[in-house]
Amino acid sequence: MSDTDSFIDEVTEAVRQDKLWAAFKKWGWIGAVIIIAIVGGTAWNAWQKEKTQAEARAFGDMVMAAVNGDTTGADLAKITPDGPGRTAVLKIMQGDAAIEAGKPDEAIKFFDAVSAEPGLPASISDLAKLKAVIAAGDKMDAAKRDATLQELATPGAPYRLLAMEQQAAAALSSGDKEGAISIAQQILEDAGLTPGLQQRATELIVALGGEVPTQPGQGAPALQE
Repeated sequence: MSDTDSFIDEVTEAVRQDKLWAAFKKWGWIGAVIIIAIVGGTAWNAWQKEKTQAEARAFGDMVMAAVNGDTTGADLAKITPDGPGRTAVLKIMQGDAAIEAGKPDEAIKFFDAVSAEPGLPASISDLAKLKAVIAAGDKMDAAKRDATLQELATPGAPYRLLAMEQQAAAALSSGDKEGAISIAQQILEDAGLTPGLQQRATELIVALGGEVPTQPGQGAPALQE
């Protein structure tokens, strides 16, 4: 390479560096803003997460203090929850407190208020419906009770087996012994069976003179007398 070519290359490189520096001086602030935005956004998200967790802990602490106190219903009523989810949970607990105080009608109002709230997760709304059925007992209109339990016993519903247990109790209450046995046997055949529910369903079948499936929770065939 000649001296002339080297000189031209050096000049070209110098011009390129000058243009780069000029561009950096003109537009470099954009990169700085982007970096600040990323760092600031990360810090904001971390703060929001910590704030949410702190609020959840505070809500839980207040609820537990009320539950463990001597005036649970009154103490729960003093709590001001933030958001529909916590409001619904608080109402369910107020309903439970009313049940403990021997006030089922008051409890049902709390449960119905939750089940009527739109947009809640099924784990909350279905729980309120089930508790309302249990609290009402024979006082609930039979058609409404049966429709509610049928909805709650739909495959995939969060409290399906507990709803089926109530269906068995309703069948027995109406004099349908065979229907109660059949439902209890279906409960025992379900893979989601819990030990407590297994014991209750088994005791019901035995008390009514039915046949207990040979392999509870494993899909054994249902047998009846």
